[in-house]
Amino acid sequence: MAGLSKDWVLATHNSGKTRELQDLFMKHPVRLLSAKDLALPEPEETGTTFEANAELKAIAAAQATGRVAIADDSGVAVHALGGEPGIHTARWAGEGRDFDIARRRVDARLRELGEGVSRRATYVCVLCVAWPDGSARTFRGESLGTLVWPIRGDLGHGFEPMFLPDGFAMTYGEMTPDQRRRVNARAAAMRRLEEALFGATALTAGS
Repeated sequence: MAGLSKDWVLATHNSGKTRELQDLFMKHPVRLLSAKDLALPEPEETGTTFEANAELKAIAAAQATGRVAIADDSGVAVHALGGEPGIHTARWAGEGRDFDIARRRVDARLRELGEGVSRRATYVCVLCVAWPDGSARTFRGESLGTLVWPIRGDLGHGFEPMFLPDGFAMTYGEMTPDQRRRVNARAAAMRRLEEALFGATALTAGS
């Protein structure tokens, strides 16, 4: 495994993830280059876990550019739905990746299960850092909470306006970006990444 370069490729075309990860990396001497700006294709997510999907995206970007790459795979695992949407969020959102459709489908499925059904869910985020030689490391973060309906707030993306994290009175969609990135699953994954890669590893000039 090579060292850490100062320019990393952010292997996502999702503008919400891009903004949040760029904010999380502001305190580190790393510049994130957007996969969208680099016109990198999005690989098909064929993995069966969040870890597998994050890894295949990060490795594809690292090998295509010759740079260290970071990818994110995240979603909501609804307990009463056997962990769905989970890694299958795109299917729930339809061809246009419309999360309003996905949220409505999840709420409808829960209502079909009856009035007393649990609306508990786990927000999962896995970050993967990969190197051009194909090596990679993954970091998982989780947040427990309850799904609310109707949705609340328009400051988040995906299922965030529907997710009320334990211990808080606001959904992720009602929190400011600064509040959200302190407490959500992506922040938890980022803390593990920081401990592993920035705690004792110095940045090198190249990868």
